[in-house]
Amino acid sequence: MIVVPEFFAQRLVTMESAAADWVDRLPEQAAEYAQRWRLRIVGDPMHGYAGLVLPVIRHDGIPAVLKLSYLTPETRDEPVALAAWQGRGAALLLDSDIECGVLLLERLDPGRSLVDEPIAQAVSTIATLLRRLAIPAPPGISRDLRDESERWIEELPKDWERLGSPFPRRMLDAAVDVCRQFGPSADRLLVNEDLHFENVLRGTREPWQVIDPQPLIGDLEFTMLSMLWNRRSESALDDRFAAVVDIAGLDAERARAWTLVRAVQNWLWFVEDEETQDFGWPAVQAIAPWALG
Repeated sequence: MIVVPEFFAQRLVTMESAAADWVDRLPEQAAEYAQRWRLRIVGDPMHGYAGLVLPVIRHDGIPAVLKLSYLTPETRDEPVALAAWQGRGAALLLDSDIECGVLLLERLDPGRSLVDEPIAQAVSTIATLLRRLAIPAPPGISRDLRDESERWIEELPKDWERLGSPFPRRMLDAAVDVCRQFGPSADRLLVNEDLHFENVLRGTREPWQVIDPQPLIGDLEFTMLSMLWNRRSESALDDRFAAVVDIAGLDAERARAWTLVRAVQNWLWFVEDEETQDFGWPAVQAIAPWALG
């Protein structure tokens, strides 16, 4: 039976109170799928924010990882996206139980990510992967940027007022205008809104492969914020933005516009959730005004 890391459990339950029962069942669930898929757990659990990852050996001797995910609108379609990419630029999906959020994936190197690469090389690599993974959205992706934008037009002003008008009104109005202008015409591509340096690991089949996608249907430009968020002190926002736009072949206007929307969403989230403020304030307070221009 595995031991669930205390930090992982506490943080997830703090962010998602309904996750408490899921966390309690994790050891039993891990044992169940290890038996079902004939796996041997060979190391300590690793984790992100909403998923526990166990290094395993398959019955045929091939190393893999067993991932147990807490299902949210952002995480539930991960196996659909991975299956569509078929291991091209992303971790290869070996098996899954979509309804339960359990995935069997090829094992990558958790100790090597783009966080540790020189910033220029990291930006070039992640932008190249962004373009490479931009395929027509497959059936089964439940979130659509067109629908989400329509909802945000109503929700963002309500949340802004409810939380005490935490940033200038013109920033809110500009974000809502982006949803009105670009939402109805959003593209039909498979987009990973959580493509950042920590989510690109060293692989064996390919040099670098994406993990932990949060997929939706929409504009590729919607992903930009994730690539600006980390390692901000290592390059100017203008320079990094221009590099990603150029390498990935993005529309600069849409990329900056969607960055503003996502920065506004994050700002409201950090105001509401005090547990995340230390992590979020430096980034959002730098990126939101920049995106507004």
